[in-house]
Amino acid sequence: MRLISPLLRQLVYPTLSAIGYLRPRKGDGQLSIVTYHGVVPGGYAQRDSALDGNLVSADHLRAQLRRLKDRYRVISPETFLSWLRNQERLPPYSVLLTCDDGLQNVLTDMLPVLLDEGVRCLFFVTGASASESRTMLWYEDLFLLFLGAPAGNFEVSYGGVSIQAELRSVEQRRAVWWNSVKQLSRLDPDIRTSFVRFARGQFGLLEQDFDYEGPVCRRFGLLTATELREVASAGMTIGAHTLSHPVLSQASPETAFAEISGSKSRLESVLNTMLWAFAYPFGDAESVTPQILAMPGRAGFEAAFMNDAGGFGANLPPYALPRVHVTAEMRLPEFEASVSGFHERLRRAGRGASIGMTRR
Repeated sequence: MRLISPLLRQLVYPTLSAIGYLRPRKGDGQLSIVTYHGVVPGGYAQRDSALDGNLVSADHLRAQLRRLKDRYRVISPETFLSWLRNQERLPPYSVLLTCDDGLQNVLTDMLPVLLDEGVRCLFFVTGASASESRTMLWYEDLFLLFLGAPAGNFEVSYGGVSIQAELRSVEQRRAVWWNSVKQLSRLDPDIRTSFVRFARGQFGLLEQDFDYEGPVCRRFGLLTATELREVASAGMTIGAHTLSHPVLSQASPETAFAEISGSKSRLESVLNTMLWAFAYPFGDAESVTPQILAMPGRAGFEAAFMNDAGGFGANLPPYALPRVHVTAEMRLPEFEASVSGFHERLRRAGRGASIGMTRR
């Protein structure tokens, strides 16, 4: 499937979209869940495609929302919750919008588009947004660190963790970064933050210094408590995304549960309302375990969301809800293929064929 991906994007999906083939099939279920990670702020210069590739442009967001409104039924998070509680039936071909991380640009650049288009979104934010202090996601800070560090061998030891590697190409730096994210996810959040600060000193790099009115802040800065309340008062729904966004599968069970339950209580105290929804950080199969999947229910959440697969026809377990992950490179035909479930059916068919060939 990876080898024909450009063919799918450039020829197959546009052709199928043009003839109206990319629609849910009868019996494919009533719900597709879509997730964003924010909007590229105006004036922001992209640092790296892997770092910034989860953010869409405002124009692409608007076009995608209009496609959804034209061909599906965009529902509110509260309608979804009523359906989850068996209190309400969903309209045919319902789509739920979600957005992870709680970057400042969801207020400054994404919210205006949502309001213009008359749709509502479920925003998942970390415990950092319960504070008035502006911070950034630690793993993005770490990515910028490895991206800007001088080439060569290095070793950083702090807080009981030692990371050794050689920094060369961008691709190799990305691999070092991801291995480091998994290692550092085992640490206490404060120690993790101190590790990144210590590593910056080791490399001779300066701390991130935000211009709080500028595009870099809107790209990397997290919502403050005041801004979070502003998003909620605009009619959006807030969910929890852990306290500090670690890879939960790498943390101890006690730490993982504290990240999940602690984000709920901290955000509820700021918003003065109950939070019913949770999203797993990173959200792929590698980042959770069966033990992790049982934790949101224990913490009092009614639903928990993954960050892979998705589309109409997908299974919808309440604590492992699949979502279509929208990226910067996803154009309208691919977007529709994913929302409709066509892309996932094709992926499963390709995987099944590969298994069949292996068994022969």
